[in-house]
Amino acid sequence: MEEQDWAQVVAAATRAPSIHNTQPWRFVARPDRLELFLDPDRALPVLDPSARQQVISCGTALEFAVVALAARGWEAEVEELPDAAEPTHLAGVRITPGGEPSADDRALAAAIDHRHTVRAPFEARTVPDDLVQRLQAGARAFGTWLKPITRSEEEVATVFLISRAEEMEQGDPAYLAELEGWLRTDPTAVDGVPIGAVPSGDPHERASNWLIRDFVAGQREQHAFRAAGDPAAPPPEVERPAVVLMGTDGDDRAAWLRSGRALGRVLLQLTSAGLVASPLTQALDWPATRTRMQSRLSLVGHPQMLLRLGYPRQPEPDAPPPAVSGRRPVGDVLRFEPAG
Repeated sequence: MEEQDWAQVVAAATRAPSIHNTQPWRFVARPDRLELFLDPDRALPVLDPSARQQVISCGTALEFAVVALAARGWEAEVEELPDAAEPTHLAGVRITPGGEPSADDRALAAAIDHRHTVRAPFEARTVPDDLVQRLQAGARAFGTWLKPITRSEEEVATVFLISRAEEMEQGDPAYLAELEGWLRTDPTAVDGVPIGAVPSGDPHERASNWLIRDFVAGQREQHAFRAAGDPAAPPPEVERPAVVLMGTDGDDRAAWLRSGRALGRVLLQLTSAGLVASPLTQALDWPATRTRMQSRLSLVGHPQMLLRLGYPRQPEPDAPPPAVSGRRPVGDVLRFEPAG
């Protein structure tokens, strides 16, 4: 494949979401192969000391690349962790000519540019059961299970653990400093979380019992221009998201990478169906709450990702366009090498 074609495939891969939008990936392309590496220079030593969440992010980028290749008529054979002596070398993708892309191939590839994380409340509309079942089937293809949180006792336990983890994080100065380091007020920033993408007002006052990560803890007064509605206005509709937990039997780099690939496939399936998602990963950040989740939910395996799924609310007619997380230029993350 030519360099310009690889550049387009990697551009699609880098549309993947990543923890705090750190984009912790590097790629090396040859005519018949693409290599994926974890970039240790973009680590989160406080939030993610094992790099578990960043490996998951890289797995999602890997799956976006595989989807982009399939839509171009290439078959991709993925080799996970190809070099035991180099732990940052996460995958190699060997390509061979394939047949005509299917309608599903094209639909998933088209969803790459439309997918985005939505932290705002969703419509008060139930996610169809058959869609959740399709997501479960998609995740299973990568050795990853997807469990809907539907029973009331499971929901209560999960909400409690998210809230407890959020409280622990907001009380940790090192965590807050790291989080603030990845917040961006410049709309042209190529990484980090744009402040405009953070829900306005106190996250505890949203019309939902699912607590979104508070990105501006301790700074809410200076961002008060984004808060504030009419106190006399009626309360908003309560959203009815589906919340699903994704996990794996093992808990090593191979499992993290596969769960990231499953996450990528799930997100593109959701987007193609007109839905959106946001992560609820606070309870998985901390070993203590992650272990308690295994126990409280009687899980056989290890939780890797918690997602809130739903239908996005239609914007107000005069509302500004939503903030979009930046992406690093392809030239910053991709290097070409000759064949062999």
